[in-house]
Order: sequence, then C-alpha cells, then structure tokens
Amino acid sequence: MKKFLIVLLIGFASFPLVIKAQNSSQESVPLLVEEVTKDLKENILPFWEKNAPDPREGFYGTILNDGTPQLDAPKGGVLNARILWTFSKAYQLFGNEEYKRMADRAQEYFIKYFIDHKYGGTFWSLHADGTPNITDKQTYGIVYGIYGLAQHYQATKNKKSLHQAITLYKILEKHAYDAVNGGYIESFTQDWQVPVQYGYDGKGIAPKTMNTHLHVLEAYTLLYQVWPNQQLKKQLKNLINIFLNEIIDRQRWHQRLFLTMDWKNLENIDSYGHDMELSWLLLEAAEVLDEEGIIEEVLPVVLKLVDTQMSEGWTKEGAMLYERNNGEIKGGLEWWPQAESVIAFYNAWQISNDEKYLDAAIKTWKWIESHLIDKEYGEWFSGLLPDGTPDRSRPKADLWKCPYHNSRMGFELFNRTH
Repeated sequence: MKKFLIVLLIGFASFPLVIKAQNSSQESVPLLVEEVTKDLKENILPFWEKNAPDPREGFYGTILNDGTPQLDAPKGGVLNARILWTFSKAYQLFGNEEYKRMADRAQEYFIKYFIDHKYGGTFWSLHADGTPNITDKQTYGIVYGIYGLAQHYQATKNKKSLHQAITLYKILEKHAYDAVNGGYIESFTQDWQVPVQYGYDGKGIAPKTMNTHLHVLEAYTLLYQVWPNQQLKKQLKNLINIFLNEIIDRQRWHQRLFLTMDWKNLENIDSYGHDMELSWLLLEAAEVLDEEGIIEEVLPVVLKLVDTQMSEGWTKEGAMLYERNNGEIKGGLEWWPQAESVIAFYNAWQISNDEKYLDAAIKTWKWIESHLIDKEYGEWFSGLLPDGTPDRSRPKADLWKCPYHNSRMGFELFNRTH
C-alpha cells in the first residue's frame, strides 16, 4: 500500500497530498476492488492452475481459447517468467499454498531450462520438450527472468531465486548496458555478439526500444526492493532519467518506441497502453528510490501521460485503443491496455484526488467486465473483432498472452487498499 508525502505543482500553487488508499471515503472503491479481486481469484488464477501445467514439466506454450493445450507448441521465456511472477505475487498477498506450488514449479523449470548455463542470460524460447529453440539473448526476456525470480524470492525467501536474479542482472550490466549513451541494447546472439537484426519486434533495426526499457525499469525496481545494492540504485536512477529525457516526447506526451543507440526516434508510433503502463511504473520506481526530488519531478509527468492517453486513446465506452501508427489507429481493442489503464487511472486518482480518474478506472473495469471476461471457459479474451465481439480464435496462452497484466491489475488494486 502506498503511503507517501508529495508536493504536486499545479499552476503557481503547490500543496502537500498524503496518499492513503486504504482510508478512501469513496463508496465506489471497495466495490471496484471487490469485483476485481473476485475476477482474479475466481477466474484468472484458476484458469492457469487448471490448464497451464504440462505433465511433462513446466507449462504448456500455447493454450487455446477453450483451455485445450497445444502439446508441441514452443514454450516462451516471457510466458514462463510471467507465470512465475504472477503466482509468486499471489502467494505473497494471499498465502494460498496452491499458488506457491505453481510459483515453485515455474521457478524450478525456468532455472533448469530457460537460463543459459553456458553463456549466461536466458533463451527466448524452448521446444516443447525443454530443449533450446530460439537462443538469441533478448534483454526484454532476461529482465522478465529477473522480475519473476525477484518476486519469487520476495514471496518465499528462496535464496536460489535471489541468486539467479542477481546473476542475470550482472550479466545484463556486463553485456547490454551502453556505457556511452546510457540505456540497454536490445538483443544479441547466444554468445553476446551483435545480432543479424535487433529485437523480437518491429523492423529489426532498432538497437534500443521503449518496451525493453520499460521492463528493465520494472524489474530493477523490484530487484532493488529485495537487494538494495548501490550500483543497482544508480542504474535505476539512470533509467528514470532516460525515460524523462530520452524516451518520453515531452511535447506530445507519448513515448518514442524504436530508437537508435543515441536515442533518435525511428518510428512514428504512439502506444497508448504502454504510455499508461509507464505512468504508474515510473512513479513506483521513484517511490522505491525514496528521494523527494525524483518523486517531485516524476509526478507531473505521470498526470501528463495519463491525461494525454485519456484524451487521445480512450473511447467513450471506456476502452483504451492499442496504438496510433503514422496517424492511423491500429490494433483494435486488446486485453492488456485495458488492465494497464485501470491501474494508471487509479494511480492518477490517488496522487491527484481528482474524481475523473477514479471514474475512468471504474468505467474501464466495467468495459472489461462486459467485453473481455470469458464466462464460459475462464480468463480474458485476447481482444475484440472489428464487430465488437470477442476473438475466440486467439489463444488464452502463448508467447505473449500471459497471466500478468490482468492479474497485476488485481494485485495492485488489492494491495493499494489493504
């Protein structure tokens, strides 16, 4: 639960706000949290407990909309790290031993198979039998390993998880950190050489991306909470400054997605969901550092980001659009921007006391409830078809569809009110 003293500048006036979510007098907040927590405990987590475990070891790589596993599908490192993070966090908050069993299963499989014990780092994906599939080193994938393992340690005090998280952090700092321009290089070959093309997404020409840095920020924030190392603290500060000075376009209040080594923008894309996600993760990082000057600098940025996405990407029905690419809306209505928007709106309400943000959080949740929750097979649909109906052809689990954004929405709202 957040509790901190901030100074928010509005015009020429400044005033202190004490954020105490659990003391909220809003009648709507307990109902919102109750509904979201019920969805988490009775819908999202049970789907994964029932359908994800692979009897051979670990978890299936693809699960269809109706819960049917694809036995020969590759297993993604990001999926497995997100399962690890999700059930570790669930165990930490709720103490359910079934959640711990899922978390331990994910931890054991990730360390045994996804970590490259020869060159360090992690594999991007495995074959269904656990042998390496795509062996390129993706910084994005490695930081999810840090995130999941650090959460497992925080929840269970398993020292092996902390050791592995620190080891992954150190090898990233050795190979991926750009000591000249700051930030982190997108990807490498298995043995840490320059790849034929960068990354897992886009045109393969961007040596740095917003999305990878967003999740380095997220992972380092959590790692610092369980391992308050001074060099890690320095790098976390550097990441905040990179977002404030290089990645966020402070004229337009969007992030630049694909970048050169020296931070020149390569694409004209606005990603509404990622901008909402950054708004609260940036403040979380500043709070963990617990330095008043950084918090004061970040706070107005948080609200600028949320206000811009609310104005440009949020529909009158309460859904957040996916992205604007070269001036055109692309991608339809996807599941994960909705979850990140609920957290971002709620966070903006907490730091501003402006009811419009709380109303927006509730409205987006109601849209999720009406359009994304699969009342037949469980979990959430991946997105909607152009006619507004759920896309049942897409899987409930794959390299990207994971129990992470929507479960984290539940964890955040529960944690901020208890």
